[in-house]
Amino acid sequence: MCTHHLSLNTSIRVSENSISELEYRRRRNMFTNSRRRELTDEEIREIFFNSDDEGDYNSESSGSDSDSEERLPPNLVSLERNPELGEGDDDVEENPEEGPSVVPCSRPEGPVPVEEVRSSDWRTAVNFTPPGPGIEFDSSISGVQNPPETPTAVNCFRMFLSVETVGEIVEETNRYASEQQGKTAIGVIGKLSKWVPTCVNEVYTFLAIALLMGLVRKSTLREYWSTDPVLLTPFFASVFSQDRFLNLLRCLHFVNPAHADIRDPLNKIRNVFNALTSALKRSFIPYKDLCVDESLMLWKGRLGFRQYIPSKRHRFGIKFFVLCDVVTGYVQDMVIYTGATTSIESIEGLGVSGSVVMTLLAPHLGKGHVLYVDNWYSSPMLFQHLLHQGTGACGTVRLNRRGMPTFPKKMKRGEVTFRENGTQLAVKWQDKRDVNFLTTVHPSSMAQSGRLDHFTGEPKVKPACVLDYSKKMGAVDRADMITSFVDCARKSTKWYKKLLFHLLDTTVLNAYTVHRKLSEERMPYKDFRLKLVKELIQEHPLPRRSTGGRPCVNTPLRLTFLLLCLLQKPRDRAQGGTAESASTPPDTKGREN
Repeated sequence: MCTHHLSLNTSIRVSENSISELEYRRRRNMFTNSRRRELTDEEIREIFFNSDDEGDYNSESSGSDSDSEERLPPNLVSLERNPELGEGDDDVEENPEEGPSVVPCSRPEGPVPVEEVRSSDWRTAVNFTPPGPGIEFDSSISGVQNPPETPTAVNCFRMFLSVETVGEIVEETNRYASEQQGKTAIGVIGKLSKWVPTCVNEVYTFLAIALLMGLVRKSTLREYWSTDPVLLTPFFASVFSQDRFLNLLRCLHFVNPAHADIRDPLNKIRNVFNALTSALKRSFIPYKDLCVDESLMLWKGRLGFRQYIPSKRHRFGIKFFVLCDVVTGYVQDMVIYTGATTSIESIEGLGVSGSVVMTLLAPHLGKGHVLYVDNWYSSPMLFQHLLHQGTGACGTVRLNRRGMPTFPKKMKRGEVTFRENGTQLAVKWQDKRDVNFLTTVHPSSMAQSGRLDHFTGEPKVKPACVLDYSKKMGAVDRADMITSFVDCARKSTKWYKKLLFHLLDTTVLNAYTVHRKLSEERMPYKDFRLKLVKELIQEHPLPRRSTGGRPCVNTPLRLTFLLLCLLQKPRDRAQGGTAESASTPPDTKGREN
């Protein structure tokens, strides 16, 4: 007697008298192919001992190792028909009446796996055009969402900074002021002794004055209430007393520390930041072209997540990852970098830069958008991952990125080399220096730039992706430039207060973009900002206060107030021609009066 030993959780002895050698091979192969799933002892005995009836199988002389008539456990059918199938493939069920039927297996929910891109897959490109995302973008739904009935400057502004958000700031500011008053020693009279609870109208007016300070520049806050004739600006004193404004700035608070997550570096302002970014995303649907870039808010104080970016103007500060719409310059979303605790979804295989892109683009995937990024984000694996999710991409790239092709090291000026792998195009173009690009939406062709070569007199030509990138990449830098001329962020000892004013500047810029889309009125950004200040003060008047500080007059923007200011100048000129003025030098006349 010859015995065979099979080991799979238990050893089973099989005799030649009980089954033939051919049947034994068939069962052994079945066990070999099913090792992906561990069988129980009962299943093994069921297969070996309860299936000895020759009628269940084909004749031994048929020479076939498998038969369509045999009935195996459902979890072994697909493995027998295709030994290379693994877990997660389609299951096959057989119905003796209706015949075999394929039952599709639902894919597990979760992120799409990142596909590996190898350097060996690239080849020289000749008249190559990438297939692109394969989805035609629908621009009919792009633009402002849920616009106000009247597109005034203040209504566009309140689309982002709503009354509810300001109400939360008011509640926390009053709570913090009361807490600070309770810490003051008995008998000590300080600035907070004049504190009275604030309200929504007052906070809106406070923000309007902060915006106005970006238009009227002075070196210190106290100079806005200076009585020096050289520095005098009576409008600020007519709205707020100096002490009241400074008290509001001192007590400005956004969260109750008892309810904040101390593990979050942004816990001081997280709720306001989330409210603003949510408003940015729901108020506007971007057009086809998007770009992602970094922005930096100046901050040189002590802060755990302060960054250093030498290419930026300020170099030190709080770094933002910003998603912008290329056509309008609208800031669609932003993420503040806080190190390991940054609020991004980590995707294995893409690194931090790729995860930032996927987090910002999450609501816009599968719609046919085209993304423009710089070489800190670009990589073949990221672009391939975006392509699988219906999004094109273009950007500068570093040649040492994983999966990049090899290029000639020395090239003459004007030479260009194209490489493609079937879905992506890599470009190396020699200009004043090496220019490396990666794209999934541009062909391997050259295009005229609209300029002439000073040496040859012929039109300059550049790769098509380079020209397109130059036109569409600077949306984030352009937004920073526009706000930098009139920004209201001032030096502060509290980083989260300066961050609020930086977010306020971004909100006003988006309100300006929305106002331009909804209104036929065209005005410079500076004029829109001034118009917004006037409307905020008019629609949110301050209540009269009788306790402490300089008394408030009527709303300064009323017609009577403006007429008085306009009539004062001709009166001063008329007094300058009197006999008294003849004996008094013109430069000392104002000081004597």
